[in-house]
Amino acid sequence: MDIRRLFRISATAFVAAGLLISGCSSGGSSSEAAGSVAADPAALKKFYGQKITWRACGVTGFECATMKAPLDYAKPGGTQIDLAVARKKATGPGKRLGSLLVNPGGPGGSAIGYLQGYAAIAYPEAVRARYDMVAVDPRGVARSEPVECLTGKEMDAYTQVDQTPDDPTETKLLTESFKKFAQGCEKRSREILPHVSTVEAARDMDITRAVLGDRKLSYVGASYGTFLGATYAELFPGNTGRLVLDGAMDPSLPARELNRDQTAGFETAFGSFAADCVKQTDCPLGTKSAADVATRMKAFFKAVDAKPVPTGGSRALGESLATTGVIDAMYDESAWPQLRQALASAMHGNGAALLGLADSYYERDSEGKYANLMFANSAVNCLDLPPAFTGPGEVTGALPSFEKASSVFGEGLAWASLNCAYWPTKATGSPHRIEAKGAAPIVVVGTTRDPATPYKWAQSLAGQLTSGTLLTYDGDGHTAYLRGSDCIDTAINTYLLEGTPPSAGKKCS
Repeated sequence: MDIRRLFRISATAFVAAGLLISGCSSGGSSSEAAGSVAADPAALKKFYGQKITWRACGVTGFECATMKAPLDYAKPGGTQIDLAVARKKATGPGKRLGSLLVNPGGPGGSAIGYLQGYAAIAYPEAVRARYDMVAVDPRGVARSEPVECLTGKEMDAYTQVDQTPDDPTETKLLTESFKKFAQGCEKRSREILPHVSTVEAARDMDITRAVLGDRKLSYVGASYGTFLGATYAELFPGNTGRLVLDGAMDPSLPARELNRDQTAGFETAFGSFAADCVKQTDCPLGTKSAADVATRMKAFFKAVDAKPVPTGGSRALGESLATTGVIDAMYDESAWPQLRQALASAMHGNGAALLGLADSYYERDSEGKYANLMFANSAVNCLDLPPAFTGPGEVTGALPSFEKASSVFGEGLAWASLNCAYWPTKATGSPHRIEAKGAAPIVVVGTTRDPATPYKWAQSLAGQLTSGTLLTYDGDGHTAYLRGSDCIDTAINTYLLEGTPPSAGKKCS
């Protein structure tokens, strides 16, 4: 199990669309948020004025290009990096509203993969008619100078390490795995690793806005993409257009609290799954009560920890992979039937289906190759905030609070939060409120039983943003837009097309 503050849109949403992408101080100012990456505007002129060449690519109707940005914004005259950009031009009719950037979260999710495989199909025709749909893979991600850390075989071994250590030997094995992961990132990605922060990615977005010829940036960010969008608004409030932040993060929280809150979020989601499971005739965890389902789930994890289940391949299903598979299904309630079947199969001696869910989470393909999602995820998270824990002793001390947050996932998620303790690059960011004074109205969307980005985070971010408006979805799953609520979709579409945010306190189901 490797759940390290992974904030992304549901993987099942991608699959449904045919895409299996291989999801400070109070009111900190732009200069405070920029920290060491503050840059001389004159020195950035060549980046803002660059001309890019579009070419046909991928699926019919898409164009791709490469954009330049400074590796280090503190030294814009130095090394440059290439950022991949893709778009699908507005189809009409109606007056063109400019570009609409989209980001699915992560950090580490490919925005281009999301655009080509989902957004350009699923977004309403009225929105696609009037906006050029645009995606940029953030620095360090997918097609944009990707962070690399481990080989496929090394990742296979890494994902199977026991993350609920029972003794000092298992604790040492876990810490050594985190160290090996970090060392692999440093070895393979030394140059880019110190420069993949969210602040730098947000600065890249403003260059993108200028290169596209837009006076204002319009943007829909899901999950971690909400932090990226809020950071943009903080840095460039005057350039902020229509921003939708769906499945919001709270930038004011330190890493440990973020991880503990997310642990509670997965417990809430599992509670919903359990309550539904007992109503189904094929629930492999019993039909007595939701509490009984949780008890049986923990017993199953303990059993596969002691004796992994065969999968028909070289990898057996141990506790870490089993837990990851269950967590993957928490992102979208449409995956619950698949999870019930996978659990039933594993309990009868075949862990292949549950392993498949874990592989989906990690973006591992059938050939054993991993996308760079988990590599970029760690690189960004460990740069954005100081580590949640500095050593195993701190984890042990915090275990009661994590287990209180989730009896099912608490122990594993606490230990998973240790990964940044061994990161080779010191964090450049710190927790702080984002107010973005002077920005246009921003719509913040929260789902009441969201597993990865708890609803209270959306409430907090909407309250921090001077121009924030909270839109609530009373439901299950991660994020809300385009997930079945006409009420949510209508409110967001109206905002994107007309610029009118939903009324304060609007709630949908």
